[in-house]
Amino acid sequence: MTSEESKRTCFVIAPIGESESDIRRWSDQVLKYIIRPAVEPYGYEAVRADDIDKPGIITSQVIQRVFEEPLVIADLTERNPNVFYELAIRHAARKPFIQLINESESIPFDLAPTRTILLNIHDLGKVEKAKEQIGEHISSLESDPQDLETPISVTLDLQRLRQSENPEERYIADMASTLSEIRSNLSSLEQRLARRINASQTESLIMMHDLRRYLQSSLNISVDRHEQTRGERRLHRMTRNPLPPTLHNDATEEPIEDIPW
Repeated sequence: MTSEESKRTCFVIAPIGESESDIRRWSDQVLKYIIRPAVEPYGYEAVRADDIDKPGIITSQVIQRVFEEPLVIADLTERNPNVFYELAIRHAARKPFIQLINESESIPFDLAPTRTILLNIHDLGKVEKAKEQIGEHISSLESDPQDLETPISVTLDLQRLRQSENPEERYIADMASTLSEIRSNLSSLEQRLARRINASQTESLIMMHDLRRYLQSSLNISVDRHEQTRGERRLHRMTRNPLPPTLHNDATEEPIEDIPW
């Protein structure tokens, strides 16, 4: 088997547009100068819908690739409806994906909790940074594929917890929903902050990372308080219904400690 035959496919979801249009030039440059050189060292060949030359219905072929290929990269630039439709299919499949977007655009609210790489094809430093980040994503996805979460999978998991008969699982669902909303707001704030104070992406990420750690710590404290409250309620029930007097063994006069009440 040659190296070309052994390559895996990275399917690229992107707003292609008409030939010579601005968005077509954008997509072509992102594919040529960022995505392809970023994925090739990891054994992937980047393929976009217009690279498919097999006979048949193109929509069916695209959906099949979105669902089956080992890696998908989606460019959310200009919020193309087809891109979001295909990305939703990938989210439902719960398979590895990477999200990109033009740094001048805001990440849609529903996707804000998912890490998205910001692109600027006119800044060589940022082009190299985007390639590095794609590589980091691939390494992370391949090192722990079971840790993959998507907006759809998270929603389904939370729905299962909310419908649980276990009050603790319903409590966890409420806390997770709150944390997810906070993360969405933080991601939006991160973008506005980077533009407003002209901070570098790295600086703003560090600031938001510290804030996320603080909020996660606050969430852990809330869970600890919940456990403490449960313990206090249990103690209160015990004090309302005190245990019977300690029994003694007539032969030794030693307390019998192992009698379950």
